[in-house]
Amino acid sequence: MQPVLEIYTPDGFDLWPVAETEPFGFMPLSGELSPAEVGTVVMRIADYNDVDSDGDHTPQPANALGSFLHGLLRLEDDIVAPGGLRFIDTSTNVTFLPGCCDGLESRRDWYRFVDDGNLLGFGHDPVSPVAERFGDTVRLTVNAEQHDSPVIALSVTELRRLLAGAERDLADFLALVADWASGYLPGYRAPVTAAVARVLDLPVGAADVHVGSARSAMRPKQPQPTGPGPRPGPGPGP
Repeated sequence: MQPVLEIYTPDGFDLWPVAETEPFGFMPLSGELSPAEVGTVVMRIADYNDVDSDGDHTPQPANALGSFLHGLLRLEDDIVAPGGLRFIDTSTNVTFLPGCCDGLESRRDWYRFVDDGNLLGFGHDPVSPVAERFGDTVRLTVNAEQHDSPVIALSVTELRRLLAGAERDLADFLALVADWASGYLPGYRAPVTAAVARVLDLPVGAADVHVGSARSAMRPKQPQPTGPGPRPGPGPGP
């Protein structure tokens, strides 16, 4: 199981480096993403939440960067991250994808589902992913609109374990966002990290999670000095 974000890059986006992706594909979130992939996720969340809010009279920043981040930074309860949790059964090659009515901001519904067993629906016709609990067994139906839809079955215990792993992945990803913002959005590091933490329903302190050497890779490379330098010495002899 992986927490994933549905990705779409607007044409001509050039405020920071982003990765090349398939339109409306899903990008897994974890501590393993490259700087360009982290930038892609932040771009997608900011772009998706670039909407006018009723009663919001906050002045729109004049500069392009501040204007693009405006919606992400001002929204509190209505911030959305299109995507959800993706399940892959490698034994049957069945994949359960988030539906059109799903989002990472509402993933806590899975914890309520584990506790109370009430049906979870993530979409509508023509594709309606559904999660159902029957005692200690969870059935994930890829498309409830299809009578012979593929299904993934797992135990409630296994689902709890997978959910705990997804939490670790998201905490590691948030730490990457904080490091990435230090290099690419230094003037917005704190508010951008806090906004991403809100949409992922994580405490901002989760950004302090250590993710090893990947953290240093988040900072953009500094230009190297030009001009002649010392010639390398001879290599080791035979």
